[in-house]
This record gives sequence, C-alpha cells and structure tokens, in this order.
Amino acid sequence: MATAQSSRPVVRIARLHKSYDGNAVLRGVDVDVLRGEVLCLIGPSGSGKSTLLRCVAQLETPDAGVIALGDEPLGVRLHRGRLHRLPARAARQQRAEVGMVFQHFNLFAHLTVLENIIEAPMRVRGMSRNEAVAAAGSLLARVGLEERRDSYPSQLSGGQQQRVAIARALAMNPKVMLFDEPTSALDPELVGEVLRVLTELAASGMTMIVATHEMGFARDAADKVAFLDQGRIVESGPARQVITVPKQARTQAFLRRLT
Repeated sequence: MATAQSSRPVVRIARLHKSYDGNAVLRGVDVDVLRGEVLCLIGPSGSGKSTLLRCVAQLETPDAGVIALGDEPLGVRLHRGRLHRLPARAARQQRAEVGMVFQHFNLFAHLTVLENIIEAPMRVRGMSRNEAVAAAGSLLARVGLEERRDSYPSQLSGGQQQRVAIARALAMNPKVMLFDEPTSALDPELVGEVLRVLTELAASGMTMIVATHEMGFARDAADKVAFLDQGRIVESGPARQVITVPKQARTQAFLRRLT
C-alpha cells in the first residue's frame, strides 16, 4: 500500500487514446499511480481495461497521449522539441521495468517452472545462472511453489500456473506490476490461492495496476479504484469509497449487477 511518503507517481497516464479499425477503445484516460500504490481497474468487458494495461506494457501503441514511468516517457523520447519512437534496444530496456501477468498464464510449455522464471533475468538482465536460480527459489517460496520447480506447466493446476507466471514477472524486479484479470481463467476453487498472492504483494509495497472483477479484492487490497466504461474513467477514488458508496449512477448500476 502507498504511504504518505509515496508522493511521486511511478506511472503517469495522460490523455490516452487508442482505437482499433475506427473503434475508440480508450478516450482520453488520465490516471497516476504512486509508488507502492495499488490501483484496481473495474468495469464491464470491453470498457478498455486490458487495452490500458497493454499500452502501459508497450504491447500496444497509443494513438495519442503519454505514458510515463517515473519521469521517462514510455516508447518515445523528446528530441529537438518533438517526440520520436525509441530505438528497439531502448524500448526493450523500458519494457523490462514493467511486469505483466495475463489471464492465460503464457508460460513456455517446453520449459520447467524454474526455467520459465530464470529465462528473462539471464537474457535481459544479464544475471548469472546461479544468481537467477537463487532468486527464482526465493520467488517460488513466496508464491508457495518451491517444491514444483522441476515441474512442467502441464503438470500444474491453473492456479499454480498463474502463481508461476507471477513469480516469473517478479523475477525481473520491475518497477510496476500489471495484472490483466489474473483470476478470470481459473476454476472458482483456485481463485483464492492467486488472490492471496496478490494481497501479499499489495501489502509488501509493490506498485500494482490490476484489472479485475473481484470486488472484494479491489475493496480490501487496493488504494484506489477506477471504474471504466466505454473507454473513459467514469469514477475514481479511494477503493472502499468507490466500491461501497459510488457517486456516479453508471458505477452504481455496474456494481449492483455484481451482487
């Protein structure tokens, strides 16, 4: 959770627009995330939550607007008064500072759990194998899977695979973690084990942006909640306030359908 000292945004999103084939998905989104803060994005399917996360992760290129990580714009640099796209190497270095966990795990099926986790730190961060293995062991203990380091993804439950995906993203020591509906592909009985890991990360001070339909998690673990609808932030504020006493009629209607 953010503290009073966490006054500088880790992520700044300003006037963000994104369209696909003329269909506007994001329409001028503005939001800041402070260091150690947890922001939950809620809203109906198609409201722009996933697209917003993908833009922050540089998996999509915005049509307009700026995303900054600290003081550094993502994907672009200012030169002689104009913005220019970053060279590929610089863009890769930026992407390494943003961890992302997807709905469907995206683990490498031909690699063991351990190999999935150490691949990127060795290739991108230049860590030695011994360093990467030691770090992976600590992360697997953190998500409760140290005994499964030599298993393959196909030998794990969905909840276990998602916890490995979280450990893999954390292995890069990112400045911010993004979660795109991390429990939506799980059987109901497996949701709790992933939410417990997310709650522990939130309590540890990890800066996080989480798109979720888990309103209990959003209410209890987040600092802020932003409700998106049709590509716009309709309402945002302290998590408990937005979830329990929303001010906007559209937010109220959405939350009523979930109860």
